[in-house]
Amino acid sequence: MPGKSGLLPTMKTLLFVSAGLLTAVVRAGDLAPDVLVKTISEEVIEIIKRDKEIQAGNPKKIADLVETKILPHFDFTRMTRIAMARNWRLASPEQQNELTKEFKTLLVRTYSTALTSYRDRPEDTEVTVRSEVRQPGAQPVSIDYEMEKTPDSWKVYDVKIGGVSLVTTYRETFAAEVREHGVDGLIKSLVSKNSQSESRSASGKT
Repeated sequence: MPGKSGLLPTMKTLLFVSAGLLTAVVRAGDLAPDVLVKTISEEVIEIIKRDKEIQAGNPKKIADLVETKILPHFDFTRMTRIAMARNWRLASPEQQNELTKEFKTLLVRTYSTALTSYRDRPEDTEVTVRSEVRQPGAQPVSIDYEMEKTPDSWKVYDVKIGGVSLVTTYRETFAAEVREHGVDGLIKSLVSKNSQSESRSASGKT
């Protein structure tokens, strides 16, 4: 679709770890995770948008940004342990340190490349904002928001949970209802379903 881009939201997701941009008054530990993600993402992106040297790929400026604003908030030991899985236990403490060091270098290089790939794209009118909901003891659930730029602000026009669109899920059902009973029939069906849901909620049933 013309104008559709996942670049900005992807960068926002990627940049959530750079907590060093918070003001001295507000420590990262005082913020809820979602607030931290939003705050840091927006502030880091603003730095990149203003710094043409970073956008041009200046290695020193990129290294300074990563070193001072991002690295302090990565747990590279845990990242390496997760990547190694059961093989982590096979490594000696010295090997674990070496693995962590080298994996850190690899991740930082990849991360730095991602930073320089960011461009402010005011022509984009549709984007996908990706998120993930994690709960202890359960598999993470991806929730993606399809958004469009309107004259007033960005608006969500679809939500995908686990890759499944909430809007298009109903497309075949709606089409069948309209074929059978017309548009008024579809409206009545929706009213009926919503009324039933309200009744169940009021009675404490699910």
